[in-house]
Amino acid sequence: MIVARTFTGLALFLTLAACRNDMYNQPKKKALAESDFFQDGASARNLPAHAIAQEDSPNNLALTIGLTNGIYFTPPPMKISLEQLQRVRERFDIYCAVCHGAAGDGTGMVAQRGFPAPPSFHSDRLRNAPIGHFVDVAANGYGAMYPYAARVSPEDRWAIAAYIRALQLSRNARAGDLTPADRKALGLAP
Repeated sequence: MIVARTFTGLALFLTLAACRNDMYNQPKKKALAESDFFQDGASARNLPAHAIAQEDSPNNLALTIGLTNGIYFTPPPMKISLEQLQRVRERFDIYCAVCHGAAGDGTGMVAQRGFPAPPSFHSDRLRNAPIGHFVDVAANGYGAMYPYAARVSPEDRWAIAAYIRALQLSRNARAGDLTPADRKALGLAP
Protein backbone atom coordinates (compact mmCIF):
# COMPACT_ATOMS: atom_id res chain seq x y z
CA MET A 1 0.00 0.00 0.00
CA ILE A 2 2.81 2.38 0.88
CA VAL A 3 4.60 1.46 -2.34
CA ALA A 4 1.46 2.16 -4.40
CA ARG A 5 1.02 5.61 -2.75
CA THR A 6 4.69 6.39 -3.28
CA PHE A 7 4.49 5.34 -6.93
CA THR A 8 1.27 7.35 -7.45
CA GLY A 9 2.79 10.40 -5.75
CA LEU A 10 5.96 10.12 -7.84
CA ALA A 11 3.94 9.75 -11.07
CA LEU A 12 1.80 12.78 -10.12
CA PHE A 13 4.92 14.82 -9.33
CA LEU A 14 6.57 13.95 -12.65
CA THR A 15 3.38 14.71 -14.58
CA LEU A 16 2.94 18.10 -12.95
CA ALA A 17 6.63 18.91 -13.35
CA ALA A 18 6.25 18.42 -17.11
CA CYS A 19 3.30 20.83 -17.30
CA ARG A 20 5.10 24.05 -17.99
CA ASN A 21 4.34 26.74 -20.49
CA ASP A 22 7.91 27.21 -21.70
CA MET A 23 7.03 26.69 -25.34
CA TYR A 24 3.98 28.91 -25.09
CA ASN A 25 5.84 31.65 -23.24
CA GLN A 26 9.03 31.49 -25.30
CA PRO A 27 10.69 34.72 -26.37
CA LYS A 28 9.36 35.86 -29.74
CA LYS A 29 8.66 39.00 -31.70
CA LYS A 30 5.37 39.95 -33.23
CA ALA A 31 5.34 40.92 -36.91
CA LEU A 32 6.90 44.34 -37.58
CA ALA A 33 7.89 44.80 -33.92
CA GLU A 34 11.19 46.47 -33.01
CA SER A 35 14.17 44.29 -32.23
CA ASP A 36 17.63 45.01 -30.86
CA PHE A 37 18.94 41.74 -32.30
CA PHE A 38 19.34 42.97 -35.90
CA GLN A 39 21.26 46.10 -36.87
CA ASP A 40 18.32 47.68 -38.69
CA GLY A 41 16.15 47.43 -35.55
CA ALA A 42 13.38 45.44 -37.25
CA SER A 43 12.31 41.96 -36.25
CA ALA A 44 10.97 41.07 -39.71
CA ARG A 45 13.48 40.01 -42.36
CA ASN A 46 13.35 40.64 -46.09
CA LEU A 47 12.62 37.70 -48.36
CA PRO A 48 15.66 35.97 -49.86
CA ALA A 49 16.48 36.73 -53.48
CA HIS A 50 14.32 34.86 -56.03
CA ALA A 51 11.79 33.77 -53.37
CA ILE A 52 8.21 33.41 -54.63
CA ALA A 53 5.35 32.97 -52.21
CA GLN A 54 3.62 29.63 -52.71
CA GLU A 55 0.22 31.26 -53.20
CA ASP A 56 1.54 33.76 -55.79
CA SER A 57 1.08 32.72 -59.39
CA PRO A 58 4.16 33.11 -61.54
CA ASN A 59 3.99 35.83 -64.17
CA ASN A 60 5.95 33.98 -66.82
CA LEU A 61 4.88 30.36 -67.19
CA ALA A 62 7.25 29.84 -70.13
CA LEU A 63 10.17 30.60 -67.82
CA THR A 64 8.94 28.83 -64.69
CA ILE A 65 7.37 25.62 -66.04
CA GLY A 66 8.12 25.57 -69.78
CA LEU A 67 4.52 26.05 -70.97
CA THR A 68 2.83 28.73 -73.05
CA ASN A 69 -0.95 28.41 -73.48
CA GLY A 70 -0.73 24.74 -72.50
CA ILE A 71 1.90 23.97 -75.16
CA TYR A 72 5.50 23.12 -74.33
CA PHE A 73 7.86 25.96 -75.10
CA THR A 74 10.40 24.91 -77.72
CA PRO A 75 13.27 27.41 -77.67
CA PRO A 76 14.55 28.47 -74.24
CA PRO A 77 13.09 31.90 -73.34
CA MET A 78 16.58 33.08 -72.41
CA LYS A 79 20.10 32.79 -73.70
CA ILE A 80 22.11 29.97 -72.10
CA SER A 81 25.86 30.48 -72.15
CA LEU A 82 28.59 27.87 -72.21
CA GLU A 83 29.66 28.98 -68.71
CA GLN A 84 26.11 28.49 -67.46
CA LEU A 85 26.02 24.99 -68.99
CA GLN A 86 29.29 24.13 -67.27
CA ARG A 87 27.97 25.40 -63.92
CA VAL A 88 24.63 23.64 -64.30
CA ARG A 89 26.40 20.32 -64.71
CA GLU A 90 26.89 20.47 -60.94
CA ARG A 91 23.13 21.01 -60.51
CA PHE A 92 22.48 18.04 -62.81
CA ASP A 93 24.86 15.88 -60.79
CA ILE A 94 23.15 16.91 -57.55
CA TYR A 95 19.49 16.62 -58.54
CA CYS A 96 19.29 14.46 -61.68
CA ALA A 97 22.24 12.07 -61.94
CA VAL A 98 21.34 10.15 -58.78
CA CYS A 99 18.41 8.63 -60.70
CA HIS A 100 19.09 9.36 -64.37
CA GLY A 101 22.85 8.68 -64.26
CA ALA A 102 25.67 11.03 -65.22
CA ALA A 103 25.17 10.19 -68.91
CA GLY A 104 21.36 10.46 -68.70
CA ASP A 105 20.81 6.79 -69.51
CA GLY A 106 18.63 5.99 -66.46
CA THR A 107 21.27 4.01 -64.56
CA GLY A 108 21.84 6.30 -61.57
CA MET A 109 22.67 5.06 -58.10
CA VAL A 110 19.02 5.10 -56.98
CA ALA A 111 18.05 2.85 -59.91
CA GLN A 112 21.01 0.57 -59.16
CA ARG A 113 19.72 0.17 -55.59
CA GLY A 114 16.37 -1.21 -56.74
CA PHE A 115 14.16 1.83 -57.33
CA PRO A 116 12.38 1.74 -60.71
CA ALA A 117 14.72 3.09 -63.37
CA PRO A 118 13.72 6.39 -64.97
CA PRO A 119 13.58 6.62 -68.76
CA SER A 120 16.78 7.24 -70.64
CA PHE A 121 17.14 10.76 -72.05
CA HIS A 122 18.51 9.04 -75.17
CA SER A 123 15.25 7.31 -76.11
CA ASP A 124 13.58 8.49 -79.31
CA ARG A 125 10.60 9.80 -77.34
CA LEU A 126 12.71 12.10 -75.16
CA ARG A 127 15.11 13.11 -77.94
CA ASN A 128 12.09 14.35 -79.88
CA ALA A 129 10.36 15.97 -76.89
CA PRO A 130 10.31 19.78 -76.79
CA ILE A 131 12.83 21.28 -74.38
CA GLY A 132 9.95 22.74 -72.35
CA HIS A 133 8.95 19.17 -71.44
CA PHE A 134 12.12 18.77 -69.35
CA VAL A 135 11.51 22.11 -67.62
CA ASP A 136 7.91 21.11 -66.81
CA VAL A 137 8.99 17.72 -65.45
CA ALA A 138 11.75 19.33 -63.37
CA ALA A 139 9.27 21.83 -61.93
CA ASN A 140 6.25 19.57 -61.36
CA GLY A 141 7.68 16.05 -61.25
CA TYR A 142 6.47 13.10 -63.29
CA GLY A 143 5.48 9.62 -62.20
CA ALA A 144 7.72 8.73 -59.24
CA MET A 145 9.90 11.80 -59.79
CA TYR A 146 9.64 14.46 -57.10
CA PRO A 147 8.98 18.08 -58.19
CA TYR A 148 12.06 20.31 -57.91
CA ALA A 149 10.45 23.74 -58.38
CA ALA A 150 11.25 24.67 -54.79
CA ARG A 151 14.88 23.53 -55.08
CA VAL A 152 15.95 24.52 -58.60
CA SER A 153 15.44 28.05 -59.93
CA PRO A 154 13.61 28.51 -63.26
CA GLU A 155 16.82 29.66 -64.95
CA ASP A 156 18.63 26.55 -63.73
CA ARG A 157 15.75 24.33 -64.89
CA TRP A 158 16.17 25.72 -68.41
CA ALA A 159 19.94 25.31 -68.20
CA ILE A 160 19.50 21.71 -67.02
CA ALA A 161 17.15 21.09 -69.96
CA ALA A 162 19.82 22.51 -72.29
CA TYR A 163 22.40 20.26 -70.60
CA ILE A 164 20.12 17.26 -71.25
CA ARG A 165 20.04 18.31 -74.91
CA ALA A 166 23.86 18.42 -74.87
CA LEU A 167 23.93 14.88 -73.40
CA GLN A 168 21.54 13.72 -76.11
CA LEU A 169 23.67 15.31 -78.83
CA SER A 170 26.86 13.82 -77.39
CA ARG A 171 25.47 10.30 -77.69
CA ASN A 172 23.78 10.76 -81.06
CA ALA A 173 26.26 13.01 -82.87
CA ARG A 174 27.41 12.13 -86.38
CA ALA A 175 30.90 12.73 -87.72
CA GLY A 176 29.39 14.95 -90.42
CA ASP A 177 28.13 17.33 -87.71
CA LEU A 178 31.69 18.05 -86.51
CA THR A 179 33.91 20.83 -87.77
CA PRO A 180 37.00 19.80 -89.75
CA ALA A 181 39.20 20.76 -86.79
CA ASP A 182 37.15 18.57 -84.43
CA ARG A 183 37.28 15.64 -86.86
CA LYS A 184 41.05 16.00 -87.13
CA ALA A 185 41.40 16.15 -83.31
CA LEU A 186 39.47 12.89 -83.06
CA GLY A 187 41.53 11.25 -85.78
CA LEU A 188 38.61 10.99 -88.22
CA ALA A 189 38.90 11.41 -91.96
CA PRO A 190 38.12 14.96 -93.17
